[in-house]
Amino acid sequence: MTAPHRPTVILIGAGFGGLNAAHTLANTDVDVLIIDRHNFHLFTPLLYQVATSGLDPSEIAYPVRGIFRNADNIRFLMGPVEAIDTAGQTVTVRTEHQVIEEHYDYLIVAAGSKPNYFGQDAIREHAFDLKTLWDAVTLRNHILRSFEQAAWIDDPAERAALTTMVVVGGGPTGLETAGALYELVRHVLRREYHSGLPDTPGRMILVEMQDHVLNPYPPRLQRAAYRQLESLGVEVILGTRVVEAGPDHIRLDDGTVVGTHTLVWSVGVRGATLAERLGVPLKANDRVPVLPTLQVEGLPGVYAVGDIAYLEDPRGEPYPMLIPVAQQQGKLAARNILRRLKGEPERPFKYFDRGLMATIGRSRAVAWLFNRVQLTGFIAWLAWLGLHLITLIGFRNRLNVFVNWVWNYLTYDRSVRIILQPDGHHNAPGGAGEIAAAPDWLVTETTEAAEELETAEDEAALSVPLL
Repeated sequence: MTAPHRPTVILIGAGFGGLNAAHTLANTDVDVLIIDRHNFHLFTPLLYQVATSGLDPSEIAYPVRGIFRNADNIRFLMGPVEAIDTAGQTVTVRTEHQVIEEHYDYLIVAAGSKPNYFGQDAIREHAFDLKTLWDAVTLRNHILRSFEQAAWIDDPAERAALTTMVVVGGGPTGLETAGALYELVRHVLRREYHSGLPDTPGRMILVEMQDHVLNPYPPRLQRAAYRQLESLGVEVILGTRVVEAGPDHIRLDDGTVVGTHTLVWSVGVRGATLAERLGVPLKANDRVPVLPTLQVEGLPGVYAVGDIAYLEDPRGEPYPMLIPVAQQQGKLAARNILRRLKGEPERPFKYFDRGLMATIGRSRAVAWLFNRVQLTGFIAWLAWLGLHLITLIGFRNRLNVFVNWVWNYLTYDRSVRIILQPDGHHNAPGGAGEIAAAPDWLVTETTEAAEELETAEDEAALSVPLL
């Protein structure tokens, strides 16, 4: 007698939404295939610390196969998705050596998002993104190379442009990046380049088109974040936007021209390109419309979660493109599939908002917990550190990050000030989102370092929600 057919769930994307869905389906009576173009899960909230030489890339990444090594029903396939046939229920993946077509009974799309330049392609050509591990390493290489170049240039204006960094966007990512960049320059690079750059202090500029930073936060925390930025030494320009960018300058809408070789774009995101392959009309920011059960509208058996999914809350506002939303949606989509298999009704998505956090630099942060408690300064900073530390996957990663944070706090040092860009590659900003994968040296480094972590701690980490 033949064994009964087990339903197959294909899960596209190993980000926070995809990983939580897979964790929910692990060791259940379904076959799960995770597809991702990279072989690791990336802890994106700490990308800026890789870009600013605070952490090594391997400390915020972990191999997907390692996470689920004890889940017999989960397989992994690395490669970009070339096609989704919702009628035939197949997903086509191009690997390094072949094209593979896999059949599914249920599909969860958790492909995430990509930077949103709002049609300003000319700016994109000269801007750095912070969405992938490769983006962070590329920015780190560029910053360190800029200071190396500036130390041997006699022209004061060119030296100033090389050591001036501009971050566009007053959200949490923008504030965290700006604060970390300034601390890198102030506490590390100024000392190391004291002979070559005696009269070039280095500037850190944050540009925000609104008249305040941290738009979703209460006014008190917005003002606190602004004061903390200024006290740190970051120049904050509000109520203006970047309208032009070149290799050595930017221009604001008031006509101001700032000489800089480093423009970091953190304004916003939109749904990943994969959204277009589902063949449904997209909503704002290229997001896939879903029902309250997270099924894609018009596609039974297909679910979308996280940044790529468009669903409105009870107030009629779309759920924000945040990690906690992705985590909770990933769990619900997986549970709804299991409910369908049992003949039970599916449940609608209800977001449990645990709050928001943003760190601005050493001992500087703001936190809005459960939309009630407002924290600023050192206490908020400690809360931010603790939450991110316990949410990292793997004991070794947590230990390494903790040791680095303590060392950086005590010594003001940034240990990963190395330029690892292979010869023949240029740090041309822009287009980072078009790079299909990190170079072999980076993937190898990440994989080998992370394989030393213990499985029990992997699964425990996945159960911890992130604010």
